[in-house]
Amino acid sequence: MKISCVIIDDEPLARAGVRDYAEKVGFLEVIGECKSATEARAFLEEHPADLMFLDINMPKVNGLEFVKSLQQPPLVIFTTAYREFASDSYDLDALDYLVKPITFERFYKAVNKAYQHFESTARPVLDHFYIKVDGVITKVNVVEVLYIEGMKDYIKVYLSDGSRLITLLSLKQVEALLPGDQFVRVHRSFIVAKNKVESIEGNTIHMAGQEIPIASNLRAEVLEQIVGDKFWKRG
Repeated sequence: MKISCVIIDDEPLARAGVRDYAEKVGFLEVIGECKSATEARAFLEEHPADLMFLDINMPKVNGLEFVKSLQQPPLVIFTTAYREFASDSYDLDALDYLVKPITFERFYKAVNKAYQHFESTARPVLDHFYIKVDGVITKVNVVEVLYIEGMKDYIKVYLSDGSRLITLLSLKQVEALLPGDQFVRVHRSFIVAKNKVESIEGNTIHMAGQEIPIASNLRAEVLEQIVGDKFWKRG
């Protein structure tokens, strides 16, 4: 199991230190670094993360305010030079609170908590899932899903029979229910079934008469997952 994480700190040396520690831990995958809350918000919209290492004392928007502003924040490990914010951090359900300078032993203890958390909450991948549609709990067979569109707090699930289901759920939440080998996130607002893709033209996927955008920064990964690494690079 890999835990994707992002490092948010306005100090370059602090970011480098956390990255160095993270790279020594086999189950952590650093997917990005940000120097401010504003930058982090934009990054997380495009790259949902499981965990963030978050400094508190940052300019403009501090780490505590940033977490409060997120509707569905990733798991949080605060990294700070100030002990006095500890009680505030736990009010936000932070996983841990690391005081700088951080030793590797203390860092590993914190990230091991994250591993145990995700291991205990991991769900078995099923061939179906349930969502509430107009107040009715509805079964959705994974094999019938073409693609899923995220719309703020809602998602639309498009099915192979031409119907669509709308429910109050985030794209990240439904992504956790889907088999990772069958679906791929192609844009911050879209997840598609790989075997339902009919063609790809530039940054556009064609399937079931619809055009679905591919985010420019995800294009290489999307092509690799859908058509294979060797194939698309030859073209």
